[in-house]
Amino acid sequence: MVDKNKPQQEKRGGWLSRFAPGVRKIVSRRDTPDNLWVKDPDTGEMLYRSDLEAALWVTPSGRHMRIDAPTRLRATFDDGDYEPIDTPDVPEDPLKFSDGKPYKDRLNAARKAAGRKDTMAIGFGQLDGTEAVVIVQDFTFMGGSLGMAAGEAFIAAARAAIERNVPLVCFTAAGGARMQEGALSLMQMARTTLAIQELKAAQLPFVVVLTDPTTGGVTASYAMLGDVHLAEPGALIGFAGPRVIEATIREKLPPSFQRAEYLQEKGMVDRVVARSDLPKVLGQILSMLMGGKRRAA
Repeated sequence: MVDKNKPQQEKRGGWLSRFAPGVRKIVSRRDTPDNLWVKDPDTGEMLYRSDLEAALWVTPSGRHMRIDAPTRLRATFDDGDYEPIDTPDVPEDPLKFSDGKPYKDRLNAARKAAGRKDTMAIGFGQLDGTEAVVIVQDFTFMGGSLGMAAGEAFIAAARAAIERNVPLVCFTAAGGARMQEGALSLMQMARTTLAIQELKAAQLPFVVVLTDPTTGGVTASYAMLGDVHLAEPGALIGFAGPRVIEATIREKLPPSFQRAEYLQEKGMVDRVVARSDLPKVLGQILSMLMGGKRRAA
């Protein structure tokens, strides 16, 4: 007797079901890394991670995705070669702050994930043949928030540039001041500004590269005090975010508002530069600003 349900069962299961046990043995979930694919934020397309890494985390749609500090430093210096500069230690959790979770625990978790002390990383090397100190603000570390450690690191980078008689380049990426440090965080706006004045007194260039996002107290201080301001395509740059502004003025903002291209049009950004072109463009600008001057031996 023919089982009338059998064709329907095969249809539901499909031909692959006959081979499924073998397929599961050959390709198990454990053999496929969780981060093998990355979703394009603009198109929703799934992108192969190794292809994105080779493209410096710029998607086919042109989105410049956020990258961490070590990746940024390797991508910026010639041949990815640079000398790391240590960032100073600062008092931890001076206010004994807790927002449902102790600040010290948040710091420890961020350090474990990032593999370093805080948001800033500093390196010294060559950019298209021109020596410079580069400081990178990493958004993946507590939103790149500006606290005492970040302020001290910026000052250390500025003084390292003065000691070596080379320019300082700063890649900014921040959501604002670190609220867990209160007024001590806000003080870093003034302290970093004074460090820039030391650079100017030494007649050394300070160039800022604004990346996505650069907001809050960072925008209100060193991010807008450069001799030249570059920005990556599509970077969000501003003090308050667009949603806050819309809620305040009760008007809809243009889609491009606070984006790098809009700010270039309005004169707040000198040039929007693709990530792959940044080392060469920075090298040319720094060489020109240094006027051929070489660092002291």
